[in-house]
Amino acid sequence: MNRFKTSKFKNTTPKIAKKDGWINDVRGGSFAGQGNHIKASAELVAFNTEQAGGGMLGVTTVKPAADGRWRLSHVACHSDLVTDLDFSPFEENLLATCSADETVKLWRLCQPESAQPPLAPELTLTPGRGRPELVLFHPTSSGLLAVGAAKSPLVWDTDRRDAPLAVLEEHGEELQSLSWKRDGSLLASTCKDKMLRVFDPRAQLKPVQSADCLRNNKDSRLLWAKDDFLLTTGFDRMRNREVRLWDSRNLSSSLSSQTFGTSGGTLIPLLDADTGLLVLAGMGDTVADCLEVSTSEPFLSQVSHCLSDMPTRGVAAVPKLALDVMSCEVMRVLQLTDNCIVPIRYQVPRKNSGHDFHADLYPDTAGASPAMSADEWWRGGDKQVQRVSVHPDKRPKAAKAPAANPTPARKDHGDSKEAPRAGSASSSPLSTPSTSSSSAAASRSPSTTSGLSSGFLPSPSPGQAGKAFQNLLGPSSKFRHIQGAVLHRDTHITNVRDLNLTTPGECDGFCVNRRHAAVPLAISGGQIAVFQRSRPGKLPDAALPTIQNSVSVADLCWDPFDTQRLAVAGEDAKIRVWRVPEDGLKETLTEPELVLQGHTEKIYSIKFHPLASDLLASSSYDLTVRLWNLRDGEQVRLLTGHQDQVFAMAWSPDGKLLATVCKDGKVRVYDPRKSAAPLQEGPGPDGHRGARVVWVCDGDYLLVSGFDSRSERGLYLYSAASLSSGVVAGVSVDVSPSTLIPFYDPDTGVVLLTGKGDTRVHIYEVVPEEPYFVECSSFNTLEPHKGLAFLPKSECNVREVEIAAALMLTRTAVEPVVFKVPRVKKEFFQDDLYPDTSACWEAALSASAWLDNADARHRKVSLRPADMTPVSQAPKEAPARKYMPSSFYLEEKTDEQKKEELLVAMVAKLGNMDDPLPQESFQGVDEEEWDD
Repeated sequence: MNRFKTSKFKNTTPKIAKKDGWINDVRGGSFAGQGNHIKASAELVAFNTEQAGGGMLGVTTVKPAADGRWRLSHVACHSDLVTDLDFSPFEENLLATCSADETVKLWRLCQPESAQPPLAPELTLTPGRGRPELVLFHPTSSGLLAVGAAKSPLVWDTDRRDAPLAVLEEHGEELQSLSWKRDGSLLASTCKDKMLRVFDPRAQLKPVQSADCLRNNKDSRLLWAKDDFLLTTGFDRMRNREVRLWDSRNLSSSLSSQTFGTSGGTLIPLLDADTGLLVLAGMGDTVADCLEVSTSEPFLSQVSHCLSDMPTRGVAAVPKLALDVMSCEVMRVLQLTDNCIVPIRYQVPRKNSGHDFHADLYPDTAGASPAMSADEWWRGGDKQVQRVSVHPDKRPKAAKAPAANPTPARKDHGDSKEAPRAGSASSSPLSTPSTSSSSAAASRSPSTTSGLSSGFLPSPSPGQAGKAFQNLLGPSSKFRHIQGAVLHRDTHITNVRDLNLTTPGECDGFCVNRRHAAVPLAISGGQIAVFQRSRPGKLPDAALPTIQNSVSVADLCWDPFDTQRLAVAGEDAKIRVWRVPEDGLKETLTEPELVLQGHTEKIYSIKFHPLASDLLASSSYDLTVRLWNLRDGEQVRLLTGHQDQVFAMAWSPDGKLLATVCKDGKVRVYDPRKSAAPLQEGPGPDGHRGARVVWVCDGDYLLVSGFDSRSERGLYLYSAASLSSGVVAGVSVDVSPSTLIPFYDPDTGVVLLTGKGDTRVHIYEVVPEEPYFVECSSFNTLEPHKGLAFLPKSECNVREVEIAAALMLTRTAVEPVVFKVPRVKKEFFQDDLYPDTSACWEAALSASAWLDNADARHRKVSLRPADMTPVSQAPKEAPARKYMPSSFYLEEKTDEQKKEELLVAMVAKLGNMDDPLPQESFQGVDEEEWDD
């Protein structure tokens, strides 16, 4: 009979953690965008940080480590500000991000205390409709995302990556908020045009309900409350902040409203739909209000008012399954501030708190297993996530999360017989890389190649049915957790000045060998600085001796068999060969050892032969490729057939063939000793901005890095024996203007790629069968580098399990970089990573012998130090049994046996019951001594 019955949450009290319980050193800062800037799963917390730029996210854990402290790590997610982020409700370490760089990415995060490096994205989507501001996982289906891109809400099935499932009706202004109904059937939005819209994406693209509900076009937020109720925060006509409750079936007027003053900060709502508790925190405010939302009057009632010490930059609610329910914690909010994250716990005062579970405060909540797949939902499924108890003894055991960066094998929908729904986005060129750190490229398939000519990358191969992102795993790679690291500053060459930042795109920027690094300078006369690797440190401010090349440098490279010989291609169509003293330049060099003339126009690039000494290839604007014998100083071969600019050349591992990739859209293979015309040719990348080529898999395949028709960088694999068949497999990498320069290690099959001006080195293992590309963890630098040049394998420190060593050129320094594989038993030689390597620093034959059709191979050498035992011969350690045998758990005991065991245990605890009690020996008093 009493309409206003007392709420069990009316005395909920906020408790701000003490300073030793704060997560410090986060550098939160102030960010623009519609997101909350911080999100939490049951295990991890991700947040925007100003660390090293706006595209960086900080990652920590919900609970501190055993020592009571939080560990922080950082992930370079995007090239611009991260505008929003969201954790999957079904996988604690799966995070979606969107950014001002107009991409949406999925990340498989690892624990901050893990030794694993920052990760590459598992998936990248490019909506192509402007800057995406919002990203939101579906509450019941796996692999389903809502994305707010400028004025259009999109619904994506991440298994169908080429296009969204639905592009909903374009709004009049920019989107401000998106929210899924708890059962996943409807999607609601608010917009700067002050309209509130409710969509059924599976039925139609237009809203099923809409109304001019918002009174001000300033930032608004939206949440689904219980049942059919919607909750919005925004501003009224007087610029007062307000919260309103709506019935989604009738948006003509709100059910209830409440105002919160005239502050200009956006009110961020955090709602626990199980209990109806709502926390409102304003951007830039130090206040958080807690309300209770009800589906009957009173709809909104004040519960508490919390005042913190620092202004809010973002807030997030910790999932229900991570709360301390035994202490009656019913909600936990994480407040992101300028320098720290402050936990605020909302607790209900109860007797026996900390000892008893108060079931009336904790209705069953949504579990962590999806109710259905995205396909099932799209076909009309309405299954709901199974609800689970939050009682510590009744919670389902959490499934072990996949290791960081597993790769889901994606389903191939290219041949699906299901017709696309009316009005949904049509198929478009694939704009997403298959990017997971362990085996992202497992999703690629060679099953189709014809699509490449029209801008498509090959369709992903059919994946094994199962749970998206978790059970659909591709093959693993032993290099999946490869780590890149810049060596100590003591090894750097610093104070490099007058660096030439405008070398042609066909040039790697600089070149190195075991002794020297040659760096073009932006000084008239095409000057080149030569630095000694053995002499790190700060260069003097005074002018250094240089090589005076006379004209601007087009390309340069060291002779692989002579560490003192440097070939330099100039813009005057000449190649000058210089001899550098063994201990470096002591004076300026003005006279080359040799000048090669023959090209009629500017030279693109030059490449030494990998086996024959004194043999050099060059390509030019005159559309020819010429071979030179340096011993005689003469041209020995002229190759023709190119119709446009030659982007790159590469010798085959056996030195017999020369591959080129050209701006005319062709990949060609020449046998220079047999014909001036190409031996075979096939279609190359669609883009005409640049490309590189390298032979992989023992020369069976050609790997081309280039651009597609949409100017996205990608990798393309061709069969060297059948170029006309087109691409065998491909993977889209990212969007960037510079060409990816590949370095391939034939011993491991690992290819490392980066472009001039990039901050990331992409790493793949290339295998000769499906999936062909297996992506490994990438390496990130804090600032753009100007080039990355790799050293011979003999320069790797095998004791530290280095598989590649390089020098990185920055604006003012040359810094050594190594790439190593994490291994536990580093005291052993990792012979599975180090097969005998080719002595590529020794010539196998002379140029004249090669021209006479002689062939040879490099001798093989072992990299194993004499004092190291191969890990394959390491003594085996007997594993210790961690668990009792299964018979122990399966043994059934009768009730009598259980009672007997209990009695024995009690006796052992209390002592022998036949012994007299101590008080039995005490002397009493006579009866008459008792008072009446």
